[in-house]
Amino acid sequence: MLLAKRLKRSDKFPGISDRLALLFSTTTQSSEIERITRIINDHPFPDQPLHPTLLQHLPQTTPLSSTLVENVLGRLFAAHSNGLKALEFFKFTLQHPHFTPTPDAFEKTLHILARMRYFDQAWELMSHVQRTHPSLLTLKSMSIMLSRISKFQSYEETLEAFDRMEREIFVGIRKFGSEEFNVLLQAFCTQKEMKEARSVFVKLLSRFAPNNKTMNILLLGFKESGDVTAMEMFYHEMVLRGFRPSVVTYNIRIDGYCKKGCFGDAMRLFEEMERVACLPSLQTITTLIHGAGLVRNIHQARQLFDEMPKRNLKPDIGAYNAMISSLIRCRDLNAAMELMDEMEEKRIGHDNVTYHTMFFGLMKSSGLEGVCKLYDRMIEGKFVPKTRTVVMLMKFFCVNFRVDLGLNLWGYLIDRGFCPHGHALDLLVTGLCSRGRWEEAFECSKQMLVRRRQVSEASYRMLQRYLVQANANEKLEDLDRMIKNLQAVLPPPTRQQVAQ
Repeated sequence: MLLAKRLKRSDKFPGISDRLALLFSTTTQSSEIERITRIINDHPFPDQPLHPTLLQHLPQTTPLSSTLVENVLGRLFAAHSNGLKALEFFKFTLQHPHFTPTPDAFEKTLHILARMRYFDQAWELMSHVQRTHPSLLTLKSMSIMLSRISKFQSYEETLEAFDRMEREIFVGIRKFGSEEFNVLLQAFCTQKEMKEARSVFVKLLSRFAPNNKTMNILLLGFKESGDVTAMEMFYHEMVLRGFRPSVVTYNIRIDGYCKKGCFGDAMRLFEEMERVACLPSLQTITTLIHGAGLVRNIHQARQLFDEMPKRNLKPDIGAYNAMISSLIRCRDLNAAMELMDEMEEKRIGHDNVTYHTMFFGLMKSSGLEGVCKLYDRMIEGKFVPKTRTVVMLMKFFCVNFRVDLGLNLWGYLIDRGFCPHGHALDLLVTGLCSRGRWEEAFECSKQMLVRRRQVSEASYRMLQRYLVQANANEKLEDLDRMIKNLQAVLPPPTRQQVAQ
């Protein structure tokens, strides 16, 4: 109401009304995204069908924007929502007469399913899309599927999946060549399975001609595996095969040396780049700033950061995060906080890396008071942290006897339509039960189960013990029933879990 009045008054001032109208539109859309996400997360699917509920809130007479659908699916992914709910939502959008599905929406749905190991449903979705919306099948969707199969299944099953995609899913859509070969290699490299990646490279080399991207994918894989020697050996093999190193090649090698603490070698490569007229990119400088921080050379980090404009490079959120990380490692929290303020002033904003880095530094130096100030700032800004930051905060709050703050964080995430990760629940349940607050621990666990996410065995056993001691038999029966119902729709355990 207040914003509407401002819009009316601003008609006297050209330009202001447009900006306020944009603000109103953005705020309304964000609110709608949160509303739909919360409806999906809170729905007891598959006990009750989700489609009628969605139809009630998103009637077929109303246009459905791609931005809304993509953002809802993005929230469901970030919120670790149940994959079957995301699939139902995507299926609903496919049936909506005023919506044209986008590759991004399909890829997000596929990613949610594959991450939860719902591979049968993921294959069915790909087959359905192949028949009805073949334009949605992209290299990215192939990459999502193969990388998850590589993570959870065997080498042979990954190759079979690649073959199935060529024979069934992408047939008539694209002819498999070097780009598809690169996607397969990247699936193994992403999981640091370099023995398998090398095997695939040798096995299919005669069929798919490698290009510069192929070699950089493998080089990156060796770098991510932490073996700098293997990385350098492959680099020399790459040069012998006639491939010329690019900026990407140099960036990979520089990052490899930085992460091993060999900052001098990284700077040597940086100087070599300039000698051979291979202009350093924003990523090159960002990597070096982070590398300087790892060896606590704050002078070099600051010099690289300050010289960016002279190289016609504009610091982005990644560069600021690298500089903040360097300052934190050198225990200069005041300078790091000033950079955070500078990011706001320049409207660069903060992301999860910014908050995680600052929280980590404050936990080491300022303790609870500093962490609480930044936590309040984050909540006021309505920023939702990612899983590793949530877990880090939950652990910190519970260890420091502030389980009330842990409960506050849990409630904030739930209210924003997110379903916190199971490890965060484990920490909170432990913290609450150890203080005799088992009823709140039970309610948090119930919220997790209602959102179709399983509680861990450790959390269940702890709750079971306290519920038995309190003679809360009805609550225990309720918990057992919800767990049993959920187990019927969960994917089977991985080979590693069975072995354990």
